[in-house]
Amino acid sequence: MKPIRRPTSVLASAAPRRPGAPALTAPPRDYTYDGTFEGLLTVLFTIYDWRAAPSSIQPEASAQVGLFAQPAHRETDEALAARVWDGLLKSMDSEARTRLYHVFLSEDADRELLIFRYVNLALRSAQDVAENYANADVRRVQRLAQQMFREKHRMEAFVRFEKTQDELFHATIEPDMDVLPLIAVHFTKRYADQRWLIYDRRRHYGLYYDLTRTDVVQFEAAAGRKTTDVSATVFDEREPLFKLLWQVYFDHVNIPERKNLKLHRRHMPLRYWKYLSEKQPREVRFEPIQNKQPVVGKEVSAGQKALE
Repeated sequence: MKPIRRPTSVLASAAPRRPGAPALTAPPRDYTYDGTFEGLLTVLFTIYDWRAAPSSIQPEASAQVGLFAQPAHRETDEALAARVWDGLLKSMDSEARTRLYHVFLSEDADRELLIFRYVNLALRSAQDVAENYANADVRRVQRLAQQMFREKHRMEAFVRFEKTQDELFHATIEPDMDVLPLIAVHFTKRYADQRWLIYDRRRHYGLYYDLTRTDVVQFEAAAGRKTTDVSATVFDEREPLFKLLWQVYFDHVNIPERKNLKLHRRHMPLRYWKYLSEKQPREVRFEPIQNKQPVVGKEVSAGQKALE
């Protein structure tokens, strides 16, 4: 595995607002970028530098090119990206700016143009656009940010680690959105005393913590083998016992009389179950703890009659 760089969102205090943006008077253009958030920020800078509104903004790897139009590809410029990221605080507060990063991670099909329209609206408005829910783009940005928050919260709750022979705790996830950049801080703080790896099977990269820092990593698979395959011989010999203990704990804290499968599935969707230890087939049949006092109906009735 090798470390790769991913953008991170850094909150900053809001600066005085100075709305205003150059008029986009040039003919619209199609833009492509490398698929990173910094690359998209570079495209935003280019749009106002060239005065050409975007007809489309697409990652270069998956761009659909027309027969007569050649898209303008923009190489990522970290300095320009940082300049745009800092400059956004002149038109919106840090919370709204962070919301744009969450929209990017949502992987919505129209996320690039949605971010551009939101930024353009903020630049041309003398008031805070974050509360302008009459605007469809503002409502959509807010909705995607809320969905990202829920997915982040679920990943922080539903990740289940398995211990390997070399003392590494491994977990595989398949979130609907790209939440790894958002959950890195949570797991780094919570499991700071152990090495761990969280792998996103859908996006083919992961987070690796080596007791000192957390890196974003991707795997180079050998020929004929999937990057997500983990041999059973790699796991610690006590791992089946850990799994059994967790299942027993889950069964005994459960209250059958309060079972509500519909509510359960709403808070723990089915798509997560295949990675949850407590949802795997039981090797040992569950037997409830016999710690309830027997009901004494006849004796009580007889006692009441004696008192009478």
